[in-house]
Amino acid sequence: MQLFHYHLVTSQVRLVEARYVGKLGFELVARYGWVGESSHWFEPGKPWEDLDAMGFRLRLVELCRGAMNVVLQPGHWDVPRLDHIGVALDEEGYISALERASDLELKIQDHPGKRTFIATEAGFRIEVHPPRDWIEEALERSGELRLTELHLRSADPDEKADSLASVFGLERMGGDVLIGETLVRFLPGGPDGRPELVGEGLA
Repeated sequence: MQLFHYHLVTSQVRLVEARYVGKLGFELVARYGWVGESSHWFEPGKPWEDLDAMGFRLRLVELCRGAMNVVLQPGHWDVPRLDHIGVALDEEGYISALERASDLELKIQDHPGKRTFIATEAGFRIEVHPPRDWIEEALERSGELRLTELHLRSADPDEKADSLASVFGLERMGGDVLIGETLVRFLPGGPDGRPELVGEGLA
């Protein structure tokens, strides 16, 4: 089990992108969006000024470093909020997670061969994957970066932690849940709904 991806929503996409690239050493994979009515994506090397000049409307920014993948999506909040985390599992762990989610009567959105989402009913989703070649290839690069901690702030940290732990059959310690080698820590004093990002621990 490994947390390899998280998806954030923020009104400050350019500033957050700059933080990941400039401070945390992530690479820009691509920016996805529209020009007119057509969808387009642009690799690194095309500055924001050029995209603005062509009327580019952003949908997503994808960043990576080692096995970690981070996606930024335009939204309403200055402080980034979590839409979902992505967890890679073995076949048995994947089936067990879906069975637990079904027992908990959680909504499951399955896109066969691509992605499966579990709605936690606590303001965020969990993207679960069985073994896939592209994930295995990314995890082989995990020596370049390991996410040791992900800190999130919410109005109900215990509920958030419980909703995450229950899908994987894990025990929580207050607002803490250990997903593989990554400690997901929910802290008090945040908003209702989607939890907001406080920070990451990287090694």
